[in-house]
Amino acid sequence: MAKKELLKVEGLKQHFPIKGGMLGRTVNHVKAVDGITFEVYEGETVSIVGESGCGKSTTGRAILRLEDPTEGTVQFDGVDITALSNRQMRQKRKDLQIIFQDPYASINPRQTVSGILTEAMAIQNSVPANKRRERVLELLKIVGLNEQQADRYPHEFSGGQRQRIGIARALAVDPKLIICDEAVSALDVSIQAQVLNLLEELQEKFKLTYLFISHDLGVVRHISDRVIVMYLGKIVEIGERNEIFDHPKHPYTKALLSAIPVPDPTHEKQHIPLKGDVPSPIDPPTGCRFHTRCPFAQDKCKEIEPVLHTHESMEVTHQAACHFVEEIEAGELKARDYSIKPVHA
Repeated sequence: MAKKELLKVEGLKQHFPIKGGMLGRTVNHVKAVDGITFEVYEGETVSIVGESGCGKSTTGRAILRLEDPTEGTVQFDGVDITALSNRQMRQKRKDLQIIFQDPYASINPRQTVSGILTEAMAIQNSVPANKRRERVLELLKIVGLNEQQADRYPHEFSGGQRQRIGIARALAVDPKLIICDEAVSALDVSIQAQVLNLLEELQEKFKLTYLFISHDLGVVRHISDRVIVMYLGKIVEIGERNEIFDHPKHPYTKALLSAIPVPDPTHEKQHIPLKGDVPSPIDPPTGCRFHTRCPFAQDKCKEIEPVLHTHESMEVTHQAACHFVEEIEAGELKARDYSIKPVHA
């Protein structure tokens, strides 16, 4: 049975204007997201990974239209939500929810938990007024909190408990897609595991679809079905979880994965250091945006932007934006600028 496409992002761009001069005119743009295309199928978890500033969170916010995209389309359940009016989008937003990174900053400290959850229900009119209290208690139980905590304020909870409140708020309007924007990165490792397990349980119970944004590759490997790797506003590789983690093709993906620590002091692994800083998104490099830091870069990489596609050595579900995937895999193209040596992890 074919999987149903729930979300399709095409040519998405998010450019932020830079004002300057006495008149405050737009003098340039920050190209945070610069033309990305991908899809998310019903019931799966797709993760977006990459260094800070690569455009992960901006992508999530643009999909939800918390920031209106500069260009491109976002089709959700067959409807182009970039073409909807603000009023239509408010009605549609019950199907798309977000869990933010900071569980304290993202909820109103002046409201009780009950007030936070009933506010979401009232805005979307998803639950009759006389049944909202009952629904609040049900939601608290679902996310692992006590009914007695319904009338407490956010400052009376730990970070992990506050994130559970954030999850309950997202569930309050019965969404189809939840964007998890670094949803566990602010939590202790032991609490991270509990929240991840909760998200997986909720996905199975309520048939949810997740777009999971994270820089933590260990978390991504645990929870994902497919993985999107971003660099400087572009997608450089996309594929099934095991394809990305076991057979990475793009040099940037290889470098990211080589930095994952292995809890074995005797284990030798190939570490690929990345020299230099991420270029400015105001004036990104021509051609392949990674060529300024890539140990395999050639003249072609500086001039021609590689297209995201499936190479001969890759599965049909696996794509990478690199001119020399086959040559690197075959060992025909050696790393330049610095040697790549096995090191103790």
